[in-house]
Amino acid sequence: MAGGSCIFCDLKESQDPTQFLFNNEFVYAIRDINPRAPVHILIIPKKHISDVSEIMIEDNVILSQMFVASTEISKNEGVNTSGYRLAINKGKDANMSVDHLHMHLLGGRTLEKEG
Repeated sequence: MAGGSCIFCDLKESQDPTQFLFNNEFVYAIRDINPRAPVHILIIPKKHISDVSEIMIEDNVILSQMFVASTEISKNEGVNTSGYRLAINKGKDANMSVDHLHMHLLGGRTLEKEG
């Protein structure tokens, strides 16, 4: 990553790994510090990818691991049966606040329609 620091890249190095809700070679997961639902978890690739438009074919394992993480986390958080939303934002119009690909897992209540 050229030109500056990335909070998600820094976090993966500075955070106590026992604080991660999911952690493997490719991705880690943390609770969102500004949750929009009772369950709001960020699933973050360890490789810095600025946004979805930078995904390359060789990132296929990272993307599949994001979904593997979402399944495990949803079960652990008790929302797998009731349902949850997975969201990936891109750009300022989507309110992407950190320029590092990440997926939101939201659940624990009935969610409003998006869009």
